[in-house]
Amino acid sequence: MNRRKMIGGLLGVLALPFTLLFRNRESGAAGMRWQIHPDKCIQCGKCETECVLTHSAVKCVHQFVSCGYCLFCSGYYQDKRIHFDTAGENLRCPTDAISRTYIEDPYFEYRIDEEKCIGCGKCVKGCVSFGNGSLFLQVRQELCKNCNQCRIAMICPSNAFTRVPAEQPYIFRRPPEEKK
Repeated sequence: MNRRKMIGGLLGVLALPFTLLFRNRESGAAGMRWQIHPDKCIQCGKCETECVLTHSAVKCVHQFVSCGYCLFCSGYYQDKRIHFDTAGENLRCPTDAISRTYIEDPYFEYRIDEEKCIGCGKCVKGCVSFGNGSLFLQVRQELCKNCNQCRIAMICPSNAFTRVPAEQPYIFRRPPEEKK
């Protein structure tokens, strides 16, 4: 055995623990996904503008179980309406991503068109401020690039961005009666 092979073998043996350590860290990171904790989110609007994607991976989701299905939904309508009516200029969403379907007086079902949603959080802010919080923002995992250091997470003023296991990639808001 020559000297070069012996030194190479020795270096390989010394490097093995570090290789295993970094491999475990990488597989751990691959097993984690970025997500927004709905109870920490302050709807600052940075999800729309800071995502590395052209159209943010952050979208509004609607937790139907806790919705009031109100005629004047505060996530659907602006809180400073000129007239107390259902005219189009009173809508809160800038991209018309929220649609509603009449159920029975005075109830409507609200749906989010994720193709149109830009993750601005305006509807969520209205729902949290004046409603029951059934609208909230989530990172859609099929769109997210899962950047090692998410730009939105770096700038999030409320530290609502967190890493979650890939097996449970979504954090849902609990209905108000379940909060402790």
